[in-house]
Amino acid sequence: MFFSKKIEPIALDIGSTFIKLVQLKGSNRNYQLMKFGMIPLPPEVIVEGAVMDAGRVVDAIKELLAAHKVATKEVVISVSGSSVIIKRVSVADMTDEELAESIKWEAEQYIPFSIDDVNVDFQKLGAGATEGQADVLLVAVKKDKINDYVNLVKEAGLDPVVMDVDAFALANMYELNYDIEAGTTALLNIGASVMNINILKDGMSIFTRDITVGGNRYTEGLQRDFGLTNEDAEKVKRGESVEGADKDQISAVMSSVTEDIVAETQRSFEFFRSTTGSEQVSRVFVSGGCALIGHFTSILSERLEIPVEVANPFKNVKIDPKKFDAAIIEESAPLCAVAVGLAIRRPGDR
Repeated sequence: MFFSKKIEPIALDIGSTFIKLVQLKGSNRNYQLMKFGMIPLPPEVIVEGAVMDAGRVVDAIKELLAAHKVATKEVVISVSGSSVIIKRVSVADMTDEELAESIKWEAEQYIPFSIDDVNVDFQKLGAGATEGQADVLLVAVKKDKINDYVNLVKEAGLDPVVMDVDAFALANMYELNYDIEAGTTALLNIGASVMNINILKDGMSIFTRDITVGGNRYTEGLQRDFGLTNEDAEKVKRGESVEGADKDQISAVMSSVTEDIVAETQRSFEFFRSTTGSEQVSRVFVSGGCALIGHFTSILSERLEIPVEVANPFKNVKIDPKKFDAAIIEESAPLCAVAVGLAIRRPGDR
């Protein structure tokens, strides 16, 4: 979004617990998986999207690139969280060239940061509700956030050619793999510390929001209540048994956290309806680590009273079984929604 430059870059989704690498070849919903890999990050290296230990992240990226023999230097990355502002606004209708000239001044009234501290971009959506107006999707990201992530990949020897936003990458993943249906669809990517929400109406984004809630709440609850190490807490989250941890008590903690995250989701959906005047969401796709938590999607569906499905970002991607282990791809798929969405971005597109 903020950078443009040739073909088949790699995509890196730099999360709090994993860095995901995906490279796709192709176009127009006809893609083939070329590279795929993940590497875990120690806790506290990235916290709620803020890079706390750049050196260890750079080392992890280098290790991931070496393990998968990545030759290209071009990379697509993304950001999310409180440093990202996305607004659908109405402005005087003008050409893209004119809007590019004036968007910085238009943006000032919608952004809670100094305009000099952000990079601004936009996408024209079409005619506005009143004559002479146009609907525009306005995006602003704090420059220091962009610089942090750009510097990480540059220090790892890569050249960032596209900078995107997690919520938009989710929409790209959805468009690649699923038929756009009439009505309102919510895409939720619930990672370790941030939930990305992108609500689409007839395939067009009408509401986005990032919330600082995620799977780390399970880990923290298990560590607090049972004195588990981070490693053991992560095992319990995945449904594995750990010595000294009572299954019934663990189930109670897990259920409590699930209810908290579901309640946060419900509040966001209520906020969406109250601020946009739109009808209720008709279906939900969930990705991220929380999609792998036992009963999470069924409880979310029950509370929202609408269908909830775990997104499969590789659903419409050709995968050579001789090059990739199908079981690993299937197990990892819910974690890779943003990475796949980034992997179809090309320098110069919008």
